[in-house]
Amino acid sequence: MRTKTTAAREAADAAARRLEEAQATGRACEPIADLIGGDDIALAYEVQQRVTRNRLDRGARLIGRKIGLTSKAVQSQVGVDQPDFGVLFDDMRYADGEVIPYGRLLQPKAEAELAFVLGRDITDVGDPRTVREAVELALPAVEIVDSRIADWRIGITDTVADNASSGVFVLADEGLPLDLFAPADVRMTMRRGKEEVSSGSGRDCLGDPLNALAWLAATAIDVGAPLRAGEVVLSGALGPMAAVCPGDEFEVSIEPFGTLTARFSQAQADGKEEV
Repeated sequence: MRTKTTAAREAADAAARRLEEAQATGRACEPIADLIGGDDIALAYEVQQRVTRNRLDRGARLIGRKIGLTSKAVQSQVGVDQPDFGVLFDDMRYADGEVIPYGRLLQPKAEAELAFVLGRDITDVGDPRTVREAVELALPAVEIVDSRIADWRIGITDTVADNASSGVFVLADEGLPLDLFAPADVRMTMRRGKEEVSSGSGRDCLGDPLNALAWLAATAIDVGAPLRAGEVVLSGALGPMAAVCPGDEFEVSIEPFGTLTARFSQAQADGKEEV
């Protein structure tokens, strides 16, 4: 007779394989809540860790973390009511204006946010100043969230296991230190071509993007993987997500920063792509 621990391990292995197959084949899969349950968040993070270890074994490199579902608008869009986190790999990062191959994504959506580059480790969050003082620089970012789950039919365990529904991200070339602006006060507008598709402010991200960073720092300590100097942290959406189609170009303005552009290749019928 299998023990509960053995059953959970087998379920986590099966969920990881399902997500990895979806990524490898480019075909979205069924929700994995049918394998690990809809409310076992700890088990969902175990699935995420399995997929992460497998990617590291294949040569990927970790460069940071991401916080998901910090905006009430995004929570409403996907039907999940609490934040989660994932990891960032080196091959997920794109420069301002660099063309992102649409074919590496399944069902992408764009969201604008602030990124923080850490100048020191965060190993204790007892003093709120610790989190703020750890930030070396803040930069505008566009995260392209993606889901391996078909039609975005996700619950909290689906998105947690799926690396917090990560895809890729675009990071600005230049940023500002926190003594020059207040993250809660930033204003964001995102346009696809001439159409405004999202807007919001720093207060739409858990009240302040620094609140999101503090949540992540505390959670990372709890799971034994504290935030480290040099890591990039995507702090969460400042407004609603917008669906991405082949050939799209998004321009994001986050005051007091300049603009940032996320561009996507034009997918062709034969599966090839052109810029």
